[in-house]
Amino acid sequence: MADASFAVRRLAVSGIKSGPRPQAPGPRFLDYKVLYLTCSLWLVACSLFAQEVKQPNVAGAFYPDTPQELSQKIDGFLDAANPQPVAGDIFALIVPHAGYDFSGPTAAYAYKLIKGKGYKTVVIIGPSHYYGFDGISVYADGVFHTPLGDVPVDAEFAHRLIGIGKDISFSAEAFQREHSVEVQIPFLQRTLTDFKIVPVVFGQVSFDACQNFAGRLASAIGKRKDVLVIASTDMYHGYDYKQAEATDRVTLSVLESMDAADLYAKLNNGTAQLCGGTAAVAAIITARELGHDKLKVLRYTDSAEVTGRKIKGVWTVGYASCIIDSPDSPSAVTAAGSGSNKQGGGAMLKTGERKRLLDIARNSLQTYLNTGKKLEVNESDPVLNNKNGAFVTLDKHGQLRGCIGNIVGKQPLYLTVRDMAVEAGVEDPRFPAVTAGELKDIEIEISVLSELKKIEDPLSIELGTHGVLVKRGFNSGVFLPQVATETGWSKEEFLSYLCSHKAGLSPDAWKDKATEIYVFTAEVFSEKDY
Repeated sequence: MADASFAVRRLAVSGIKSGPRPQAPGPRFLDYKVLYLTCSLWLVACSLFAQEVKQPNVAGAFYPDTPQELSQKIDGFLDAANPQPVAGDIFALIVPHAGYDFSGPTAAYAYKLIKGKGYKTVVIIGPSHYYGFDGISVYADGVFHTPLGDVPVDAEFAHRLIGIGKDISFSAEAFQREHSVEVQIPFLQRTLTDFKIVPVVFGQVSFDACQNFAGRLASAIGKRKDVLVIASTDMYHGYDYKQAEATDRVTLSVLESMDAADLYAKLNNGTAQLCGGTAAVAAIITARELGHDKLKVLRYTDSAEVTGRKIKGVWTVGYASCIIDSPDSPSAVTAAGSGSNKQGGGAMLKTGERKRLLDIARNSLQTYLNTGKKLEVNESDPVLNNKNGAFVTLDKHGQLRGCIGNIVGKQPLYLTVRDMAVEAGVEDPRFPAVTAGELKDIEIEISVLSELKKIEDPLSIELGTHGVLVKRGFNSGVFLPQVATETGWSKEEFLSYLCSHKAGLSPDAWKDKATEIYVFTAEVFSEKDY
């Protein structure tokens, strides 16, 4: 402010003394002189105090540089995304930051869940890819421009994060070429209205520095419910697409545990990989400090899957879309095609594996209806050779047409799906057998199941997350996780219907210690998603 005031005063003095001095200035001359000086001072003050506009670094490269094309691309991603809705408040997103053609469809799963929400401040935390520095840079004030318009920085919030010490400050160089923060802004512009951002770039930071930043961030948020935190990060980087999947499974599992110290340690020793790892660490610490302790993986894929170039030696990058929500939000079971859910272990299947199982199911049913024989099929994918349980569900014009499966896998998953597709089509006693003529109207859904886990307390069941098997003597019955979501039943209703309608027991049998109760999770996907 002192420099700006001096600049204005100096111009004023210079203006008075410039040009030939009049011999006898009259009132009219003085009026014009005052008007001239007033306009000059106003223009200079406006230029001095106008907010700096940060121009985009990667428009036209990572994403389209025209408003129409950019809007259409993002809206297309959002329309295609099909995440499980959540009931509670979403506190944070963990989303990728590669070029939109690679990671945009994955990022859209998280952004779709915040569309239309009333967030007013969005803190975007990304890694520094080009400028090496120690500490954390917070963009203090100004405006970020994208092809979709300008988004102001929440200067008041930003200055609450910046410390006296060197760990948290503002370094313009950290943002000059960086894309990790920038690529999130157009997604926000298509999903939120009337919001401000707090751009943050992490350099080299210790775990203590992450804790310090998280403490400041939690303090700045306080009891506000209109602040969203975004950790911008990609996953595995390397030349082995098989190693990408293995490494990212570990990383997703650690993320779901929300153990920030363990995540930081595994990032340091290379067991886990996130290029924005410290951003995710800080987001998790902040979330836990404010009481948000549930992280859900909505979608996972990698560049080899996206491009179809599963060739060793080709550069591969992993992408995941996650949310951290409030304690009262139900844990999400995978919606059709949402790409997650094995609780505690990340997504069980990748996109290509889900598509392969759907193809096997349809070809199996078609082969049987046309020839009366089983489909001959072989599969080398080790994931599809795991002995998971699975159900195949057939729908016709939105109505159930058959559903049969195995809770416990007794053969490779792909063969279970092959056999259950036929069973659902011709052996479900509730329906007449599907005919070859109606196959074109049949939509196939597959539920791949985790291992059964026996529980002692029925109240520990999480509706929408857990499928449940009840067993007493020779009587047993099972409901898939999505039954609770589709019916809207309470926990008591869910268990009572399961006992009476599926297991042939009394409605209250679930309360009896003699009744065994098992839970499992399911990854659910359907042809309509592809």
